[in-house]
Amino acid sequence: MFQLQLRNNFIMTLPNWITLSRLLAVPLLLYGLHHPTPESRWFCLAVFLVAAATDWLDGYLARKLNQVSDLGKFLDPLVDKFLVLAPLLALVELHQIPAWGVFLILARELAIAGWRVNQTVIVGANLWGKLKTVSQIVACAIFIAPLPDIWILPSLIAFWISVVLTLVSGLIYLLPSVGGKIVNS
Repeated sequence: MFQLQLRNNFIMTLPNWITLSRLLAVPLLLYGLHHPTPESRWFCLAVFLVAAATDWLDGYLARKLNQVSDLGKFLDPLVDKFLVLAPLLALVELHQIPAWGVFLILARELAIAGWRVNQTVIVGANLWGKLKTVSQIVACAIFIAPLPDIWILPSLIAFWISVVLTLVSGLIYLLPSVGGKIVNS
């Protein structure tokens, strides 16, 4: 199996390369959503869904190939943030979602990222973190797709569900559990 040794025992494994490949979707999404046409939106939806599928694939391969790594635990949520925040910011610019909702998501992500900097152990996502990511992906996908106006209310509901799950998962991450340990997300 192809591996590349980096500083601090961070190893670039196949799952880590797949994680990094998701970053290629970000400029395509930003470009395609800048002045969207129905065709560019369908293209962006396909790019977004393929990139989102690699989020599952890299984790599956890391476990299957016994290549779970600290680098992967660090990169995966970071790349997820880029993949989700890029279309959300484009959708704010298109006046499809309120900026303050995206601000809440961004604030949570920055707070957790800042908190993680001081941690000595890198932990993976728990159920709430996974629900947050899935809800964000679903909300983004619905908004990216060039759907008829009847989808405006369901897409806004999906967006606000993702905002609530984002905030809940952040609180669960930061609040100490009963035993005095930090609950991971």
